Amino acid sequence: MNRLRAREELELYLNRNTMVLPGLVIINRVRPLFNASLPFIVQRESFGCAVRSLKNFHTSVSKMSKPTLYNYFRSSASWRVRIALAYKGIDYEYVSVNLLQKEQVGEEYLKVNPLGQVPAFVHNGNTITQSVAILQYIEDNYPNPPLIPKDPLKKARVLEICEIIGSGIQPLQNASVILKIDSEDASKRIEWAKFWIEKGFTALEKLLEQTSGKYCFGDELTLADCFLVPQAAQATRFKVNVSEFPIISRINETLKKLEPFQKGDAFVQSDCPDELKSQQKLE
Repeated sequence: MNRLRAREELELYLNRNTMVLPGLVIINRVRPLFNASLPFIVQRESFGCAVRSLKNFHTSVSKMSKPTLYNYFRSSASWRVRIALAYKGIDYEYVSVNLLQKEQVGEEYLKVNPLGQVPAFVHNGNTITQSVAILQYIEDNYPNPPLIPKDPLKKARVLEICEIIGSGIQPLQNASVILKIDSEDASKRIEWAKFWIEKGFTALEKLLEQTSGKYCFGDELTLADCFLVPQAAQATRFKVNVSEFPIISRINETLKKLEPFQKGDAFVQSDCPDELKSQQKLE
């Protein structure tokens, strides 16, 4: 009886949603998760196989999940991922992990990322940590519009810029590092961070002389640009005079006018304190 009932319901659905032409069956109005009609045209004799394929299509789509990004508004690593997601038009769930309140080392978050760092990206039940790995995963799964060139040398140049920032500058200014400098003297922490940012920016400025156009690498947006803007913001925070690095300054100002960079900006995120949002509007 269950099989008979299921067959009757399937036939009723198909009668409402198909159009029969000589030798063809057109199944229409397939709307799994998309606001669009997807017609399927099959040979009449292949109709049974098409129904099974359609069922599999519904099943695979139902397993797809909206990505989740665990992050903190001011985290440079989180910031660069948000820019990439905005650039590619990927909708995601924003989950704030308050670093100042030590939520990153809380029991619940350590189940997500045992290292106790942000960001963490969860997609289809898989958790990926470390921003470079996350960004590569996003690029592989959402290749358009691209952020990494296909040409091996161009790709290497883009990743070189990313590494200067992501490995040579940003980790040395992290709170977990600078708080070890001198817990009683904040000026020493600022001096430490400023030194390493300026050292890294000096090298980066030289590299950008060779690679830059409108952006870090020619006139196409790349991952390098996603890395640059958050780092330039942190440089200002740590009293670096960014104007001493004219190419970095120019590219940064250009990028900040683009919608993906505005959407990814730290000071428009839901977990950014109101006083910081107000301060940014005044600057």
